[in-house]
Amino acid sequence: MNLSGALSIALPECFLTVAALLLLVVGAFNKKAISLVSLGAGAALVVAAVLAAVGPAGTAFGNSYIADNAAAFAKVFIYGFSAVAVLLGDRWLKRLDNQSFEFPVLIVIAALGMGMMASAGDLIALYIGVELHSLALYVLAAFRRDDARSSEAGLKYFVLGALSSGLLLYGASLIYGFAGSTRFDVIATAMHVTGAAGTGVLFGLVFLICGLAFKVSAAPFHMWTPDVYEGAPTPVVIFITTAPKLAAMVLIARVLIDAFGNTSDQWRQVVLAIAMISVLVGAFAGLAQKNLKRLIAYSSIANIGYALIGLSAANQQGVQSMLVFMVLYMIDVTGFLACLIALKRDGRPMETLADMAGLVRVRPGLALVMTALSFSFLGLPPFSGFWAKFFVFRAALNAGLWPVAVAGLVFSVVAAFYYLRVVKVMWFDPPVGAVDKPAGDAQAIAFAAALFSFPVVIVALGSLETFAMSAASALSIR
Repeated sequence: MNLSGALSIALPECFLTVAALLLLVVGAFNKKAISLVSLGAGAALVVAAVLAAVGPAGTAFGNSYIADNAAAFAKVFIYGFSAVAVLLGDRWLKRLDNQSFEFPVLIVIAALGMGMMASAGDLIALYIGVELHSLALYVLAAFRRDDARSSEAGLKYFVLGALSSGLLLYGASLIYGFAGSTRFDVIATAMHVTGAAGTGVLFGLVFLICGLAFKVSAAPFHMWTPDVYEGAPTPVVIFITTAPKLAAMVLIARVLIDAFGNTSDQWRQVVLAIAMISVLVGAFAGLAQKNLKRLIAYSSIANIGYALIGLSAANQQGVQSMLVFMVLYMIDVTGFLACLIALKRDGRPMETLADMAGLVRVRPGLALVMTALSFSFLGLPPFSGFWAKFFVFRAALNAGLWPVAVAGLVFSVVAAFYYLRVVKVMWFDPPVGAVDKPAGDAQAIAFAAALFSFPVVIVALGSLETFAMSAASALSIR
């Protein structure tokens, strides 16, 4: 394929690259154009999502870049949620009188890396995408340089991220050394010829899975998550817990299914172990949390475990269930954290469980939203969280993994305690004081997210399920 054809297939990433450079120049030469840069970043992400949805399918750059339904599915939601993060971050920083044009540019660069992850067709493209988005996230986590907690969050994220990059690179080098190629399709052919993965390739795959597990904050590689969630700016937490998680999960699915689909019996054991540890840690460690952002951190660890249960089915239904689960979870967590952005008391963020006492009496609308989203996290029917877990457990049962499904259900019941505690504090504890007027943008996003947690999601679920199935079928499941 000639260069113009390759660039047309990679048009979303090419467009975001040009947009990021232009926005960087505009912001650098016009310090007062911060709102213009934010608007341009949001518009660029929306355009990129459209380009990903309607663009041509195919491979480019020696099969190192793949544009298929799986990549299109991931990019539509990655770029969409990135645009939401730009909007919330711009308004949030404006209220703090701490606006900076670098914020939206960093989100665009991170989204560019995530797009590369979703389309990676070999180990080199995989690493480029992972590091491009990770470096931007490290800076975003420490964006408030005058805040000690934010600086600490960025430092911990960077140091532990470097460790995970080492694991990932070591695993990739082992796979390359024993399989003879970095391309997923060639690796799959080598595995098919040998009939099973050799010991060296399996060691490399384990290291690779561990490195990617860090990116989705799956236990036992979750140690960075609570501190980063607590210290980072809340709009950044929304970004970290949504788009990068989906990008990494799609990347994990592509590596395991496209390159190692013939050896699912070997890698399934590792994925199931990580999934079970994640739901256990998320369920029990969350019980002791008083800070809501730390609680969401442990909730995200548990939910990544549920998504991995679906992926461990190693078939189209399993990948579909993982994709549906991730999208519904992303909507719920965005709405919940948007409520925390909207809620302030005397100009101070309300981020602890005690701050929520009696919220229904002072801000009934936001209290109802947080109640609905808590029930959705819990998996209570008919909220969207119930359908997300239903898809995952159904895929596990159909794949014969009923002990894993039962264990996941039990741990889900344990985690129900801290979700119900949030509801109890809001509805039955006496209020502790007046609450500032909520921020309109965050409140609107929270209400929109809650709408999808109510039974109306059933209407939209059919189209999401179909979209996810087309994405799952694009992977070479054998």
